[in-house]
Amino acid sequence: MYLNKVFLYGNLTTDPIEKALPSGIKVVNFGLATNRTYKDKDGNKKDTTEFHNVVAFGKQAELIAQYMKKGRGLFVDGRLQTRSWDDKSTNTKKYRTERN
Repeated sequence: MYLNKVFLYGNLTTDPIEKALPSGIKVVNFGLATNRTYKDKDGNKKDTTEFHNVVAFGKQAELIAQYMKKGRGLFVDGRLQTRSWDDKSTNTKKYRTERN
């Protein structure tokens, strides 16, 4: 059995960007920042921040677009998905991992 499940709690780094698919289904994209505090080998406190790309669809997308703004906290769960495309300007393949 395989499992692709992610839970994130963090603050929005951007206002959600709402769009619609040709089928009419709403899609929203936004960034989410999560923080981690730990002590290094010398006992000094360190903070790190991870930035995540999040995509939501349907009713969830509509609610996020309506109520969430940059800086607000949000708990999301879902799965990770990596997509790729060819960047015509640099002739390279680009990758982006998102929570769906």
